[in-house]
Amino acid sequence: MIDEQYQRLGMMDKENFSRIVNQLLAHTFLLAEDYDFAEGISRVNKDYLFAERNFDLFQEYFSMAGFRLERDSGYGVITLVSSYDGNRVRFDKFTTVLVYALRLMYEEEREKLTLTKEIVVTTGDIVKKLFHLGAIAKRPANLVLHDSLRTLGKFKVVVKKDGAWEDPETRILILPTILFIVSNEQISNLSRLVEPEEGAADIPEEEDFYEEE
Repeated sequence: MIDEQYQRLGMMDKENFSRIVNQLLAHTFLLAEDYDFAEGISRVNKDYLFAERNFDLFQEYFSMAGFRLERDSGYGVITLVSSYDGNRVRFDKFTTVLVYALRLMYEEEREKLTLTKEIVVTTGDIVKKLFHLGAIAKRPANLVLHDSLRTLGKFKVVVKKDGAWEDPETRILILPTILFIVSNEQISNLSRLVEPEEGAADIPEEEDFYEEE
């Protein structure tokens, strides 16, 4: 079945199929739109459209290797999920707390949106949110902030316009994938652990998420 579907693809589509498979394995998520900071608009992602048209083929291909391919057309997100723990990335403590803060910021800002659905914040905004949550007692080291945000950028959770990740003025777009990188249950657990009085001391050292190696 899968061989028949694949053979019906043209030469260019076969190349696209292989390229998108590698994208999903490397980044976990595929989004329906790419944001153009220069123009201030979102553009249709042709790779997402191709994956949607051939979703059954992609799904069957990945299932043979022990992966689930999930799609949320409302948010325009395709997610690759491993059935094996060995293929899941474990975030360190700070990155885990950062994901929680970004999720809250995304949901809070989304409620305010009128004309646009893009949620753009700055690195400074994110650090302020961490302070407000009581998740940190002092500003994180630049290297820690840089590495954590860059990791989330690799997995298509955030994207920056320009500048260094750790620069307070750097503009960062929070992508809808933030809603899929952790389950609602995990978010609830983190909300109970991040207390203003306790700070980051009670946050688990590691938390499992969906990203694939």
